[in-house]
Parts: sequence; C-alpha cells; structure tokens
Amino acid sequence: MVLFKLKEVSKSIKITLIAVIILVFSLSAASVLYYGDYFLLGSYEKLNNDDVKYVNSAQILLNKHTLAYNSGKSPSAFIMPGMPFVLSGLMLIFGQGDGAVIAFRLLQAALQAFSIYLIFVLAHSLFNSRTAIIASIAAALYLPDYFSSGVILSETIFRTLFIALICFSLLALKSNQTKHYIIAAVLVGLACYFKPHTILFPVVWFIVWLVNKISWKSIVKYTVIVSITLVLLLCPWWIRNYVAFDSFIPFTKSAGNPMLLGALVNNEAPSQAFFHAHPEYTGDRSSLFVGSDDDMAETAQKIIKFGFTEEPMKYLKWYTIDKLKGLYYGPYYWKTVFGISGISVGIYHSLILIFGSIGLLLMLIQALRRRNTPYLLLLLTFAYFTVIYVPFVAFSRYGYPNVFIIAIAAAFAINQLMSLRKKT
Repeated sequence: MVLFKLKEVSKSIKITLIAVIILVFSLSAASVLYYGDYFLLGSYEKLNNDDVKYVNSAQILLNKHTLAYNSGKSPSAFIMPGMPFVLSGLMLIFGQGDGAVIAFRLLQAALQAFSIYLIFVLAHSLFNSRTAIIASIAAALYLPDYFSSGVILSETIFRTLFIALICFSLLALKSNQTKHYIIAAVLVGLACYFKPHTILFPVVWFIVWLVNKISWKSIVKYTVIVSITLVLLLCPWWIRNYVAFDSFIPFTKSAGNPMLLGALVNNEAPSQAFFHAHPEYTGDRSSLFVGSDDDMAETAQKIIKFGFTEEPMKYLKWYTIDKLKGLYYGPYYWKTVFGISGISVGIYHSLILIFGSIGLLLMLIQALRRRNTPYLLLLLTFAYFTVIYVPFVAFSRYGYPNVFIIAIAAAFAINQLMSLRKKT
C-alpha cells in the first residue's frame, strides 16, 4: 500500500513527523495519567453523563452478558455497542476498577498519536510533504485532542477510524482494487458501532464514481461488495436486537430525543402558536419530551413542519447558519488541559477555521476545474459529516471529528500563501 509507505518523503520530514508523533503520545499519556478522573463529565454514583454510563454498561456487559444503557440491567438499544465492548474488553485484562479506565485513556492517547501519522499520510497524498507536516504540527498543537484523550467518550476512536476510512477510500478510488474497497467497507462498519450515521458514507463513493464516469458494471460490482461486507459486519447487532426486542432495529432507538432537541431553536420551546395548533401538548417545553423515542421524533417533525410554514426565515437560519455555528464555532474543549485557557484555545481554533475555510474554497475551485478526485473526496466527506447532523442537536462534540479536515485545508492554504510569498 504505497499510500502509507511515504517513500517519496525526505529524511528530515520523516524525522520531524516521528518527533511530532512521539510528542503527541507523550503529552497525551502524561495528561491522562496526571489528570485522571478530572476528565469525568458525570458521577459514577449518579450515572448522570455518557462517560460514566459507558463504564457502567461495560460492567453490566461483562458481569451479566447484557448490553444495558439507561435501562437498569435490562437489554437496551439506546446506544451502539462499540464503547461498552471496548471498555469491557479492557476490564477483562485490567479489572473493573480504575485500571481499565486508565488503560482506555492510554489507548486513546495512542490513537491520537497514530492519528497524526494518518493525517500526514492523507495530507501528503492530497498535496505534498510540506503541507502534510504543517497539518501534522497544527493537529499536534490542537488542545481539544488532549481533552478528547482523557474523556470517556467515543470521539477519539471514531475520529481515528474516520481518518483511516478517508485514507482507504482514496486508495480504493486510485487503485480500483476490490481488497481496498473491502477494507474501506470494514472501516465503515466498525465506525457504525460507534457512530451509526456513518452507514450512508458509501454515497460519497457513488458520487465520485459518477463524476469520474466509472462504468456501471464496476459501480454495481463495488456496491455489491460493500453491501455484503456491511451486512456481515452488522448482522451480529441486528440478530441481537431481534432476539432481545423481537423487532428489526438496524442501529438504535434513541434518535428521537436528539432530533427533538435539534428542532428547538436555541433550545427554547416553540412559539405559543405551535401549542395552539397542537393542543396535545400542554404549552411548556417539558410536555414535548413525553412519550417514547418514536413519539419525540414525531413531535420534532411537527415542530419543523410548523416552523418552516409559519416562521420560514427563522427556521431556515436555524437549520443552516446556526447548525454550522453549533458544530464548528467553538472548540470541543470542555475542561482546561495543561493550564491553557479556553480563550487561548478558542483563538487557535478560530485561526484554523479561517485558514481552513480558505483552503476548502481553493480545493473546491480546483476540484470543479480539474475534476480532482482526492479533493472532491475530502470535500464530499466533510459535507456528508456536516449535513448528517443538521436534523439533530449540533454542538462542538459532534463537530470535533471533522476539525482535522479543516486543519488539513488550513495547512494547504498556509502552504499556498508561503509559495506565493516566495514567488513574489
């Protein structure tokens, strides 16, 4: 796999990359060992946040062989099983106390370091060595990555799978080899066990195939291969859900709440006119969240339909500009690391957004003019993992896995400016 071997990279660049990777792992490991449970967002006693609930689910899975979440010790399809399985696997080795949690955080530290390598590989294949090393250094200096190493959430694992997925997608599109599409499909399937919205990512490949005028014979062939791979990977989850709930549940039964939260402009109840039009609700925000997951999804649809009918500009802004701001305006930096304030991190995050926006625009221009497949793939990937969150609640945690794409685009823009200045 030539993409990952970096034969064309100079010795000095390789040494720099290795140094950056070692630095990132050292800082991440030191951070998670020093801060420990400072990174907890909830309480093990109260089980009042996702992180402690994941640990509790892993313990139940290990002891009772049941995947439970927000359901006591009864089976649940509220979450995908990725996080409980990883944590329970570590508990088998390190015990059910602090040892497994420390091991999980160190695993995330290693994944953050490995992500630097993947970012370099991706940026190098898209641009050149100098852009790739700029992107790697920019990522190494991004403090939310160190926060993400310590918190017990799925973002670090998913982001690593996500970057690898783009790398293998690029490799598959370049080589047109079946084995590369199988690997890419496996990565889609694994990512679904942490973030189920990844399942439609093959649509990105389909669009690139159409743009590149790939034969329909090849499109059908690769579609069948990818579909079979995904079915085989997700079958265990589907079988488990059918046995436990006597119904086909492809992913989770928890989309209604985030969809309803996403429909509330600025997290506020809709206007009183909505409650007059829908007397089944009592007129306050809490009445919207009554009932099953399907009931909340139906409530969200009612709010969206009413909003776009009665206040179209307000809801259009909410589902475009405001959703983008929710995902990307602020950094995923909920607790201070290394004593560096949120303001400083916010400034650095803003610089990445500014240069990244310029880079994305330059890539879009070149993708349209020259039908540049690698640029098109990255742009479509970024668009997909942005648009997929629009119907739901959108905040920095969900936007965080995409920031590395903006950082790569920022490195591209910076390199272009450096080259322009040199020529001038």
